[in-house]
Amino acid sequence: MDQQDLRSVSRPVEAVVCIPTFRRPDWLARTLASVMAQETDFGFALVVVDNDATRSEGAAKAAEMLSPSGLPHRILVEPNQGNVHAINRAFTEAQAAFPEAEFFLMIDDDEMAMPGWLAAIVATAKKENADIVGGPVRREFDVPVADAIARHPLFISIEGETRAIDQIHGSGNCLMRRHVFTQMVQPPFDTRFNFLGGGDMEFFTRARRQGFSTWWCEEAVVHEFVPAERVSARFLVKRSIRTGSINYVIDRMEKPAGLVFAKNIGSLGLGFFRSFGLLLRTGSLLGASHPFLMSVGRVVASLGVLPQPYKASR
Repeated sequence: MDQQDLRSVSRPVEAVVCIPTFRRPDWLARTLASVMAQETDFGFALVVVDNDATRSEGAAKAAEMLSPSGLPHRILVEPNQGNVHAINRAFTEAQAAFPEAEFFLMIDDDEMAMPGWLAAIVATAKKENADIVGGPVRREFDVPVADAIARHPLFISIEGETRAIDQIHGSGNCLMRRHVFTQMVQPPFDTRFNFLGGGDMEFFTRARRQGFSTWWCEEAVVHEFVPAERVSARFLVKRSIRTGSINYVIDRMEKPAGLVFAKNIGSLGLGFFRSFGLLLRTGSLLGASHPFLMSVGRVVASLGVLPQPYKASR
């Protein structure tokens, strides 16, 4: 056990880092190593939830790395398939297992925390008394990509200096205080988004509507690794359509059907003109198509057709 581990064991746990995983044990190992290497002046713990009850390779990898480390941790297998089930299990178990903890964070199993990530995001929460904090997600592509791909709207993260913002949109680099969970409907992430994705966007949208404060922490950086299959034109077109479908489902949960229908119609026209303007400015047809394809996704979802990219075969 090294000196960092000894310090973590001897201090009360203030923060718990949750990592849901599904059939990426080698990628999970990279994520775990980056979190375990974080240097902080407070104690922290890790909760890993493997959503593959059949193989559980992620749980085995987590046990191999965490058991000898001395860091406080929990390793669980969630048998109900779906990323929302895994996320809810992680946060629920984290709160129960570490009742003294105030801050609950999440990082995905295709990401790596940069040095200083954990200290920076917790420090921002403390200094600003923020309920929710997010940080930059910088993409690292497994294969060389054209500038048009690297600049695609789907790969653009919030950037800029540390500041208050309306909301964040993804859970891949986030912190929530304990009271955010206790004051929201349970389970916190809506299981209707299990296979569609976007449960995190719906959660943070609902949190904003309930009045929770959100901050952006410039220094809390993680890197996301993007495999070759996620930079193809086919994948990006489908992802743009799915993003529109997610937006429609969130709107439909909160607004009258007539208002959402009108928004869909208006979105088609607005999306077309936005895409045309982007094409004139950037010359990239793929990137420029994103606004219009999101509008298409809204209409497709209103017809009851929803993609299920997170539904895997057993």
